[in-house]
Amino acid sequence: MGKYAKYWYTLIGVLIVTFSLLGYYGAEVYRTAPPIPGKVLVEGSGEPLYTKDGILDGQTAWQSVGGMQLGSIFGHGAYQAPDWTADWLHRELVAWLDISAQQTYGKPFAQVDEDAQATLKARLKKEYRTNTYDKATDTATLSKVRAQAIAEVTQYYDKLFSDDASLQKSREHFAMKENTLPSAERRAQMAGFFFWTAWVASTERPADHGGNGATYTNNWPHEPLVGNHPTGENIIWSIASVVVMMAGVGFLIWGWAFLRKEDEKEPTVPAHDPLTRVPLTPSQRSLGKYLFLVVALFTAQVLLGGFTAHYTVEGQQFYGIDISRWFPYALVRTWHLQAALFWIATGFLAAGLFLAPVINGGKDPKYQKLGVDILFWALVVVCVGSFIGNYLAIAQILPPNLNFWLGHQGYEYVDLGRLWQIGKFAGIAFWLVLMARAIFPALLAPNGQDKNLLALLTSSVVCIGLFYGTGLFYGERTHISVMEYWRWWVVHLWVEGFFEVFATTALAFIFSTLGLVSYRMATAASLASASLFMLGGVPGTFHHLYFSGTTTPVMAVGASFSALEVVPLVVLGHEAWEHWRLQHKAEWMKRLKWPLMCFVAVAFWNMLGAGVFGFMINPPVSLYYIQGLNTTPVHAHAALFGVYGFLALGFTLMVLRYVRPELQFNERLMKTGFWWLNAGLVLMIATSLLPIGLFQFHASVTEGLWYARSEAFMQQPFLVTLRWVRTFGDVVFITGALCVTWQVISGVLFSSRASAAPGTGTLVGAAR
Repeated sequence: MGKYAKYWYTLIGVLIVTFSLLGYYGAEVYRTAPPIPGKVLVEGSGEPLYTKDGILDGQTAWQSVGGMQLGSIFGHGAYQAPDWTADWLHRELVAWLDISAQQTYGKPFAQVDEDAQATLKARLKKEYRTNTYDKATDTATLSKVRAQAIAEVTQYYDKLFSDDASLQKSREHFAMKENTLPSAERRAQMAGFFFWTAWVASTERPADHGGNGATYTNNWPHEPLVGNHPTGENIIWSIASVVVMMAGVGFLIWGWAFLRKEDEKEPTVPAHDPLTRVPLTPSQRSLGKYLFLVVALFTAQVLLGGFTAHYTVEGQQFYGIDISRWFPYALVRTWHLQAALFWIATGFLAAGLFLAPVINGGKDPKYQKLGVDILFWALVVVCVGSFIGNYLAIAQILPPNLNFWLGHQGYEYVDLGRLWQIGKFAGIAFWLVLMARAIFPALLAPNGQDKNLLALLTSSVVCIGLFYGTGLFYGERTHISVMEYWRWWVVHLWVEGFFEVFATTALAFIFSTLGLVSYRMATAASLASASLFMLGGVPGTFHHLYFSGTTTPVMAVGASFSALEVVPLVVLGHEAWEHWRLQHKAEWMKRLKWPLMCFVAVAFWNMLGAGVFGFMINPPVSLYYIQGLNTTPVHAHAALFGVYGFLALGFTLMVLRYVRPELQFNERLMKTGFWWLNAGLVLMIATSLLPIGLFQFHASVTEGLWYARSEAFMQQPFLVTLRWVRTFGDVVFITGALCVTWQVISGVLFSSRASAAPGTGTLVGAAR
């Protein structure tokens, strides 16, 4: 560790503390997950209305139609169809009031006087919030009135998910295909799963199970009829998160001002690009197909995004052509997200494989090219196989017992069937092996060189290789609260944590190797950044779980630490400036202008998309009202593409520049591509997603989440117009994407493959 000991001890200490919190409260998630009753009984009846197995069968039925890609559960999922938890709950409450009014007063609820309505509402609240689950007998008991209300709602859902003509317009508004779930038996089972999620959201958690007078979902969703309002703890930890964020920013600025040493003298920039003075290795030459795959999937993902967005205005058609029977919204949205994850991950893998020989002194380990080629085709097989499986699942062609394994898991961002998920993990693990074969010899070589930065890069590579495997820790019938815990290990921790550290460290390694920054500064900055990212990022995973059946401590940890995720983002303006400056340090750096511009964009969107838009939805009281609204895709688009998308494109362009040494970037093409991508992202957010989200926010606060996601609200003419307006941003974005894609394809296919003249010495040594 040497002179970097304090940085390493800080990082190790941060990791020990944060993963201890994540593990300890993860065990709490298991212990306090809402019960799935063995039997749900109706008063006076011995026959169960639902059983645990039946509810879990309903969960698998919901997964088979696309799960979170068609509406949402607990606020997690797609945004066009309703949140089924909030929708079922409100429909059941309204039905209960009408049935009770008819039985008590002989007329519908809307026709009785205010005093009678108040009486019925009080009875409703008492009945629904009272927990009738008996742990000893593993049963929950419902009143006959509630059973009647459930029957009414079940009938509505049976019609909605079939091809019943009376609800055809609703299916169109919700972007559902006709006969979404053909089996009447499975529709009934799915209704049982929806009922259970609504029961969880309206039943108070007992005190011996971590209860504090709130429901199992911490009173989410906002539903005045049943008394679902933000809890006191929700308000307290929301305020605390703001205070923690302000304190973190303050300490960072003080540390920046008083603790950092004077900037050391900048290194003398080499007269020639060091990376061009060592011949390309066979494995590096073979990376062209990876770059082609990146932009092919990127283009497909962008076009699918426009396709998906159009379904929000024509739910079953594409400009009048009825194609939902073959390519429904749930399918194209699945492909849109999966393509994004595949091309971004491929861009990162390609960057790692390019660096491996550089680290190894300009040499390939034995059979490295063969391994690179095998990995590429494995990625293609997994990608194509998962897409086909998604199609067969949502088309209801796969047998139910094969859907989870070969078709669609139903969970956003990890939609691919389990077999393909295992294949993807095996591919990433194989990438780790390919990287390790090159990195470990350099890391262990007794040559006296400073290897702290290489050690950090190695650690991030190992974590990327292994932590995707946490997505295998749940199964098809795992409790959804437990599943959410592990799903966010992949979506948040693996992507937003370890990929961030890898990107930061890889860039530092590249720039120090090029002689643009000193090795010492690159190492110190990377270690400090890793500590900051991990401090907020690891326990900050819990901010996704506030309302997924967890207790208040999970909310407290998630709110406090996720606020710290914003802290390192406040200095990204300086990072953007430093990246911008690099292109002017040497004449040969002009050939890296566009990769550097992508890294500048990463810093900007990290600040805006991850920082501003992320914190906009992070405090518990904020997320209470807007979880599952269009404010969420504002953050998702700005952070996923703005940060990781531009990072992957930057890596792709940088690798392209070196594996095709004679390539000259087309200035006009790249300028159009870069600026139109940024402008398109701004337009789709500012003119459509954000305004719609803010209108929904108001509806959620004043009426309830059910209304903000309802057909009546979402089909108002001005909201439909705002969704149409998004077309302009989409067209601008697609144009930019096609320009970048053509630049990469033409560079891969038509540029000279001749490498620069070989030099002497190893790059790793030259960087010191």
